[in-house]
Amino acid sequence: MRGRTAVPWLPVVAAVAVVGGVIVNAWSGLMPGVDFWDTGEFQTVLPIMGTAHPTGYPTYVLIGFVANILLTPLGQPAFRINVLSLLAVAGAAGLTVELVRRLTGFVALGVAAGVGLALTPFVWQNATRADPHPLHLFFVALVLVLLVGWEQARQAIRTNDLSTIGTPARAGLGGGRGGWSGHPDRWLIAAAVAFALAAGNHSLTLLLAPPIGLYVVAVDPGILRRPRLVAVCAAALVATLALVYLELPLRAGLLRAPLVYADPSTWDGFWYIALAEQFRGSLSHPFDDLLQKAGDLWALGASQFGPLVIAIPIGFFATIRRAPRYALLSGSAMLITVVFNAAYSNADINRYYLGPILWAWTWIACFAAVVVDGVVVVWARLSRRPPEVMLAVTASVVAAVVAVGMLSPSAADLGARRLAADRHDTSSAQAWLDDVLPKIAPNAVLVSWWSTSTPLWYTQFVEGRRTDIDVIDDRTILDLDYGSANGAIARFLGLRPVYVIRALPQDLAGVEAAYRLGLVAGSGNLAVYQVLGPVGAG
Repeated sequence: MRGRTAVPWLPVVAAVAVVGGVIVNAWSGLMPGVDFWDTGEFQTVLPIMGTAHPTGYPTYVLIGFVANILLTPLGQPAFRINVLSLLAVAGAAGLTVELVRRLTGFVALGVAAGVGLALTPFVWQNATRADPHPLHLFFVALVLVLLVGWEQARQAIRTNDLSTIGTPARAGLGGGRGGWSGHPDRWLIAAAVAFALAAGNHSLTLLLAPPIGLYVVAVDPGILRRPRLVAVCAAALVATLALVYLELPLRAGLLRAPLVYADPSTWDGFWYIALAEQFRGSLSHPFDDLLQKAGDLWALGASQFGPLVIAIPIGFFATIRRAPRYALLSGSAMLITVVFNAAYSNADINRYYLGPILWAWTWIACFAAVVVDGVVVVWARLSRRPPEVMLAVTASVVAAVVAVGMLSPSAADLGARRLAADRHDTSSAQAWLDDVLPKIAPNAVLVSWWSTSTPLWYTQFVEGRRTDIDVIDDRTILDLDYGSANGAIARFLGLRPVYVIRALPQDLAGVEAAYRLGLVAGSGNLAVYQVLGPVGAG
């Protein structure tokens, strides 16, 4: 029952409506300002176009720098970078409408999948704070739309059905039948550019390279006999990736930014960041305890999809039937990603499941399309083959009903999901800054750790306050060869006021063994101590 949309502008209107609805729904839960940990780093790095921790996230930094300027009327920079995450999720939801429409032929199912994606807990929770993963989701959705568009454009050329892709012109790069000015292959070139931007945003994109390769060969088995197209795609990908990654050495060297992580201005320093050498060893035993990991994955799916989780494996088989090449792409991508995630150590691994959540929603939509087709076929038989227009109307009505069913679990749990994603009152970092900064002496040195360093950097480099303080993070200790927090303290004690914040009790104990400390503000791993002098000194 898959076919062309009766109203040509309906898919665009539907996608725009979903984008707007997602923004309106999640806006009230946005984090209002600066936060600790990686969030604070990105809220600092993006407005000043600095360089972030590995892998540098240059695409995110460049887009965030522009977004910070364009969103100036919305408030302070930290909030604008939070808004960027919501815009990325909303954009991904809108792209999902188009992706599912192309896979199923039903706009209503695309709307349900797009809305369902944005309401899935992990996705919604990442839409309300600064982080590159929402933008990763956007780029994954964009790459999928472009790849499926390429497949369908090639199919249209083969069947001489050009009405879905444009107007014939002279033969171009593709050289396809019908003289299409290379239009189908332009989809693939655009997908290569989008993939490069995605890779510059997050290295999770690299896990998609083998699935995309399988998909491209499945769609066009003779593509390796088209060296010009392969060369153009490769050149577009490499050039785009090189351009975005130039941000690292330029902002660490010739056009130095106020905040630079490590030293990507050198050849070794660049690859240390780009290849995430810091996190080498975080992946361990990916093929151990597979049954346990499968059980954990099912439980995770149930926490995100509720009873609809049952439809995911069924939906995959429906996708094999309806869009076999897309099933190859999304199925292999799902397998590689979830195996990687289960073996990767990360403080917030839930962010790594945004791609799998998107693929699961497209599978559910394909299953829903099979259901719609089945209902329409039964109705047609009972009605003794009504006119085609009646079948189309019936299909649209049934699709709308099934779409409502797809969203029922999300609607039933909407309050809990909203509460879990709501960060509108997350202001602990700002309250901590307001408490601590007035108590730090002028021209002081503050030996800090990652979570507290990032909001301090935001205060200094974005807001321009307390620039007299030198914040020495554990990264700074490594780069300047101080050896340890105690080494950094020894370097400045007696020359400038010195303060210290430690992450763990054992870290603090190591400092206390060498120095007398006086509590200035905060508590726990947010406690700020003034270093009074060496232990045993008068």
